[in-house]
Amino acid sequence: MTAPIIRSLPELRATVAGWKKAGETVGVVPTMGALHQGHLSLVRAAKAGTDRVIVTIFVNPKQFNNPEDLENYPRTEQDDARKLAPFAVDAIYVPDGDQIYPEGFATNVSVTGVTDAMEGQHRPGHFDGVATVVTKLFLQTQADRAYFGNKDYQQLLLVQQLARDLDIPIEIIGCPTIREEDGLALSSRNLLLSDRARIIAPALNRAMTQAADQIVNGGDVAATLAAAAERVVAAGFIDVEYIELRAAASLAPLTQLTEPARLLAAANLAGVRLIDNIAVAPGT
Repeated sequence: MTAPIIRSLPELRATVAGWKKAGETVGVVPTMGALHQGHLSLVRAAKAGTDRVIVTIFVNPKQFNNPEDLENYPRTEQDDARKLAPFAVDAIYVPDGDQIYPEGFATNVSVTGVTDAMEGQHRPGHFDGVATVVTKLFLQTQADRAYFGNKDYQQLLLVQQLARDLDIPIEIIGCPTIREEDGLALSSRNLLLSDRARIIAPALNRAMTQAADQIVNGGDVAATLAAAAERVVAAGFIDVEYIELRAAASLAPLTQLTEPARLLAAANLAGVRLIDNIAVAPGT
């Protein structure tokens, strides 16, 4: 059965108030729609961890620094609702724009530190948009737990920092990245890949995995990452925006593998920007 679609904040608050009065816990899975198995794995985790589950679908204009990217972002509400039906979620919140950014809206939420490099550097304003809309969704849904994928690892750390700093009473749950059999991380942007580009796309993860193995086995970090970027371009990508080794907890840059780390990358393929990250730990 398809879950009810809620478009107004008053209706959402009335619904959640009934659950809270009954002593039930609420989980939220924030999305921008175009749902895939990665999103659905978050829904599965939320169903296992809370009494009631809300999936939000809102294409947030404030996190797009490229208007063309916003215009091209896939919008598939009916298909998304169909995909959610087997999970029996309790509500799909698809707010109208004025429910998130009403006339006169003038507040911006900004998190520094973990957002300064990589995505923050290459997509100016993106993380402010993420932080602002996530804050709104947390307060609107009054959820006890929120579920995010490790695939957007920098975003995950931002959300955890935001909840701590603003004393928002919500637990942030990071869930594993879901991949295709060939290693490509699932992403709504994959829908934009041509058939040929889809064949090339897994080269990013292959190069990252090879680089991670070399770093774990003592390879020079800078030289290894430079060689990985060259392999990605040689495979057919237009360019590599970054490929970096960062501390897993703080995203501080690492020149040696001295602590648990993440290897994070972003690259452009046939007009589609793909990101990925993998865990790298000493001794593995």
